[in-house]
Amino acid sequence: MIYPRPLRPGDAIAIVSPASRINPELIDAASRTIEHYGYRPVLSSCCKACRGSFSGTVSERLCDLQKAFENHDVRAVLCSRGGYGVVQLIDDMNMNIWHYDPKWLIGFSDISALHAVAHYNDVASIHASMCKHLASRPDDECTKAIFSILAGEKPQYEVEGDSRNREGEASGEIVGGNLAVLSGLNSTPYNLLQPGKILFIEDIAEAIYKVERMLYTLKLNGTLAQTKALIVGQFTDWKSSDDFQHMYDMVENMVKGYDFPVAYNFPIGHIERNLPIIEGSQVELKITKEKVNLNFK
Repeated sequence: MIYPRPLRPGDAIAIVSPASRINPELIDAASRTIEHYGYRPVLSSCCKACRGSFSGTVSERLCDLQKAFENHDVRAVLCSRGGYGVVQLIDDMNMNIWHYDPKWLIGFSDISALHAVAHYNDVASIHASMCKHLASRPDDECTKAIFSILAGEKPQYEVEGDSRNREGEASGEIVGGNLAVLSGLNSTPYNLLQPGKILFIEDIAEAIYKVERMLYTLKLNGTLAQTKALIVGQFTDWKSSDDFQHMYDMVENMVKGYDFPVAYNFPIGHIERNLPIIEGSQVELKITKEKVNLNFK
């Protein structure tokens, strides 16, 4: 796995909007946060634009993304927000941009598709919050962690456990992200939910039965049988069903036939405390019911 080089004071961080449109004021505020940490924000041409529900046409968004990665002065690319739209870019993306001058990609939600492309090209990336969070919480734990990773540090997380946790230890490569987005990349070259990994998943506004169907895909294609560990992040804005009162009840049912450790209620997802994860990194994971330790190597 290729790790982009750490940022140095004064390096440029490009802000791109490869998916849905965003309130321009959030980009301006996030730019001030970038400056606060000693870096130089560079705004892409259509990062503040509006083309229907998107920030630009497919060609405009693709051009912005590729220019950011081709700019030698840029050392990290921050996606302004998720939403929907990244999948429209992948087929026409010049894959050489990942090898020309590897740099950090930052984002989550719909940006999970870009993390999958980065991983396909053996480049590590940062699953983390974007402009809205950087704008409103410039000095919180998650924002500080993003900039620590950019500076070359490896996170060491200890979080509160959960009574549902299946205790155990695992080490290996960590990958994952938004389950719905990544499920849409199954049977493509960019499938990120692969066997033999430590997987982390999260999602928003998905019905329990839809998440169950996504997990059945991982069961039927053999991924779950070879999973080293599962980190279940935040599933927000869902409703209970006649079959399961809680989303985690369904997940417990799906993994009951396996013996890998499982951590529930981990702070990853569409929440304020969205801990940054280095996609493709080697990690050591220890899960008890009292706490979960996730250490990046």
